[in-house]
Amino acid sequence: MSKEGRCLGLIGGLGPLATMHYYRELVAAHEKQGRVLRLLIAQADIARVYAFVNAKDFDGLARYLAGLAANMAAGGAELTAIVAATPHICAPQLVALSSLPLIDMLVEVAKAIRAHGLKRVALLGTRTTIETRMFGGLGDVEVVMPAAGEIDRVHAIYMDIVAGRGTAAQTDELRDLAQTFVKRDGAEVVLLAGTDLTTVMTESTAGFPALDCARVHIDAIVRRLLD
Repeated sequence: MSKEGRCLGLIGGLGPLATMHYYRELVAAHEKQGRVLRLLIAQADIARVYAFVNAKDFDGLARYLAGLAANMAAGGAELTAIVAATPHICAPQLVALSSLPLIDMLVEVAKAIRAHGLKRVALLGTRTTIETRMFGGLGDVEVVMPAAGEIDRVHAIYMDIVAGRGTAAQTDELRDLAQTFVKRDGAEVVLLAGTDLTTVMTESTAGFPALDCARVHIDAIVRRLLD
């Protein structure tokens, strides 16, 4: 009989493709080690989350996410994680409120950057993720700040991907922008700082030096669950 690990309370719905990606990868990682995934998923309202973010109401966002975590804790979850980068903007407030320990994407990505010895990076993700330099969570790493029009374009394409209407031409445009950040701005690597980007590219297929934040996060979650 396979041994069970800890039970994860996953905050999903941000969007559905990202949630399915985490689910598939977590199942595969557990099966590879002959273990059984124990999982609860709370469906966050993506419109409500972005309303909090756009209003810069990070305390309100943290209260909302903490309520989802509390519901999963009541069902037996022992740890929690969020499938998207942008909601981590309220991670400090969420950690203070939540009844479950948070496996924080920002913390894990910062560790990975240090482990790779990187000093200068660029980001692909939402406007908020880029403009806040991943919410200041990357420590002393220098983060390239693209031109305003470039940020707008990355954000628009990313939101189309989240909504399931992204095109191959848009993916190629993201690749061109990422290569610009490397060649023009000196980024050593471009962070795939949006989980839905994994539906259109991976580190090996990106065509530019890339670090997949979701992959880093999922690997950290597996370590915590099976420790």
